[in-house]
Amino acid sequence: MNGSCPDADGPIVGTGVTEPPSRLRRSLPRVARKSLERVLVVGAGPSGIAAAIALHGKGHEVTVVDKAVFPRDKCCGDGLTTNALRRLEELGFDPASVPDWQPCTEVEIRSPRGRVVAVPLPDVGVFAAVAPRSQLDHALVRLCRDKGIRVEEGRAFESILVNDGSRVVARIEGLGEVEADWIVAADGMWSPVRRSLGLSEPGYLGEWHAFRQYARNVTGTAARTLHVWFDPDLLPGYAWSFPLPGGRANLGFGMPRRAGEPTRVMREIWADLLARPHVRAALGSDAEMEDRHTAWPIPARVDKAVHSSGRVLFVGDAVCATDVMTGEGIGQALESGAAAAAAIGAGGSPTEVRARHSRELGRLFIADHRMSTVLGRMLGRVSLAETALRIVDTNDWTRRNFARWMFEDEARAVALTPRRWHRGFFGRPGAWAGAFER
Repeated sequence: MNGSCPDADGPIVGTGVTEPPSRLRRSLPRVARKSLERVLVVGAGPSGIAAAIALHGKGHEVTVVDKAVFPRDKCCGDGLTTNALRRLEELGFDPASVPDWQPCTEVEIRSPRGRVVAVPLPDVGVFAAVAPRSQLDHALVRLCRDKGIRVEEGRAFESILVNDGSRVVARIEGLGEVEADWIVAADGMWSPVRRSLGLSEPGYLGEWHAFRQYARNVTGTAARTLHVWFDPDLLPGYAWSFPLPGGRANLGFGMPRRAGEPTRVMREIWADLLARPHVRAALGSDAEMEDRHTAWPIPARVDKAVHSSGRVLFVGDAVCATDVMTGEGIGQALESGAAAAAAIGAGGSPTEVRARHSRELGRLFIADHRMSTVLGRMLGRVSLAETALRIVDTNDWTRRNFARWMFEDEARAVALTPRRWHRGFFGRPGAWAGAFER
């Protein structure tokens, strides 16, 4: 990948494009208003669903396709930050639609030298929660359908046939050739849409790598407390244990990919991590690991990724929007999907829509991405990470506001982008404040 949103002087389009016979082409339905667009969303994860619901709410004709049949698992830590929760609330999402939804109020952080810091989350609304991705994504698909949006499961994207100034045509498994005004590509880190346009970067493996496994019979503090462990060999990465109902937990670790280090080293770290005394104590003596671990790469280079091409906008992992410091991506996925919907909904030429999408991605992510890169390098040193957590543990104010900074996703680079400062910066309630108790 290189560059960002192509400008009017150099639009990026797919190579080898041919015009299919019109009698074979299947168009998404167009309503009788020229201002409305037909949008094909490729991918029914959080970014695709966010785009679909926002576009549908503006009156556009939307079809969502996904190669999977839901429910399907997605390798993930299952953690939801405040930003992700607020975005879900805006979509009209009901946490009760996830059977194993687990709000979190207790957070415990362990420093590289074993200092334990308890940081309280505010109690006005939900600031952190855990939701298994198999259940969360399935609930989002159902929400999409409940709003009257067409969702086609088991329909893999195959190729882009046309991507020019007037339309885009894609071949979809089981649907044939589908014509639309726009495609929102929410199809993951190795986006087949991007590959079809000739925009993939060979050998790209992401900036982070993570392991995850579920535990049962959890009787220690991990049954109710969200744990984050900054062990020295993981820095600037970390290990976690996120509580789930019924004495279960999502246990895992994430760390930046190190040049020349094979994946098997991460497997060795995982085996050792499970045996560490502080991890075993948190899980309790009766805890057992379920099934096998899963691993996944994490793309975190939104400042370098391709944002769009012709009449295609990329979102979520397809635009590498993951937080480069924490590896968290659900909030970023939801935000980028909404950004694509806003860019299309505002209308204009393809060049104007692409530029609008790229500007919004920059506003949402790029300053924070660059600041997080710097902070990540600093936290890669044991002494600096230890000092930072000592400062966090100074008093109730520092602990409380560190919890907000860590989970609320308020802009880390607000000092560099003061336009994002707002009244009540440190006092905004969480999601479903006053409306949801569980």
